[in-house]
Amino acid sequence: MLTYEDCLGLCELTEEEVEAIAEHEHIPSIVAAELGNYLIHEETGVPKIRRIILEDIEMAEKKGDKQHALVLKLTLKHFVETHPSASNSAA
Repeated sequence: MLTYEDCLGLCELTEEEVEAIAEHEHIPSIVAAELGNYLIHEETGVPKIRRIILEDIEMAEKKGDKQHALVLKLTLKHFVETHPSASNSAA
C-alpha cells in the first residue's frame, strides 16, 4: 500500500503545492497528490496549478490571513522556479 509520503514522492510537487491543490479543490491531500500528478504531466496542467495557487492566495488575502497568504506566495515562488512553463502562463 502506498502512503501519502509515497504519493508525494511520485507526483513531482512539494507538500505545500499539493496542499494548495487540496485547499482549492476541497479534496483530501492524497487525492490532491493524484490530481497534481495528473496535471503536472498535462500540457495545460502547469498553468492550472499556478492559477490554483494564485486563487488560494487571493482567498487568503480576502480572509485577512496574511500568514497563510505568505506561505502560499512562497509556494508559488518555488513552483514557478521548478516549473519554468508556469512563469510564462497568463494569470
